[in-house]
Amino acid sequence: MNSNLEKKENNIEKSFLSIFITTFTTIFIAELGDKTQIATLMLSAESGKPIIVFLGSSLALITSSVVGVLIGKWLSQNISPSKFALFAGALMIIISVYLAYDTFKNYL
Repeated sequence: MNSNLEKKENNIEKSFLSIFITTFTTIFIAELGDKTQIATLMLSAESGKPIIVFLGSSLALITSSVVGVLIGKWLSQNISPSKFALFAGALMIIISVYLAYDTFKNYL
């Protein structure tokens, strides 16, 4: 029975580690070179107080992440995965069409 408990603990740890690494990697890559990082760089250079800028930007990123996690939790409890995927896909198509129109409207 003890080995079953150890297997369950290993599965939980692997699951935690897998989710953590995937989340860290995804967010880290997504945030590289984006406007938030550039704004943080500029604020740090202007203020000359990199520790305070680091603390402020870290708190802002944590707060926005909490909002995303809470909305994601709510969505997962109220919308089926297939409906969510359909809605997300439709939203991406709408945004893409709008951006394409906005880009090419001067050429039309």
